[in-house]
Amino acid sequence: MKFNSLIIFILSILSFGLPKNIQKKVDSEIKKTYSVDEFSFTDMKVSTELDKATPSDFGPDHFFKIKKGSQLLGYAYVAKALSKTDEFDYLVLFDSNLLVVNTKVLIYREDYGGEIGSKRWLKQFLGKSKNDAFRYGDNIDAISGATISVRSMTNAMDDLMKSLKILNTKGII
Repeated sequence: MKFNSLIIFILSILSFGLPKNIQKKVDSEIKKTYSVDEFSFTDMKVSTELDKATPSDFGPDHFFKIKKGSQLLGYAYVAKALSKTDEFDYLVLFDSNLLVVNTKVLIYREDYGGEIGSKRWLKQFLGKSKNDAFRYGDNIDAISGATISVRSMTNAMDDLMKSLKILNTKGII
């Protein structure tokens, strides 16, 4: 009996998936963005070899397909980016044509620079595709007091677009 309990405990620790607090926020954004109450959210598998060839991380629990029944609604990308002394979690939602339809800073862990999570600043990414590039101070606005976070998010989004282009070229999406 103790052996079975131990195995269940170990499997629960090793189970994959987004942390509950992150998943709850992701689910809420998906419902709002796609105007749905129910949907499926499945991890997209990218080979280790292909993952290494992309600037963004496509390991487990980063890239997801969103469907309602058999209809593809779009894709979700969840990751972390660096801030001054910590990291912040962010979400990017795409439509089925890989156009950005929503971006959201899910958890920001710094005392300063939280303005990066404002809808006004994040709307700069809306409607962009894998063919777009982002450059801090050029086509992405700076935020006073959030320079490191803004540069980090800008670079993360630029890397993501380059990565999606690679995955699209390889026929993954």
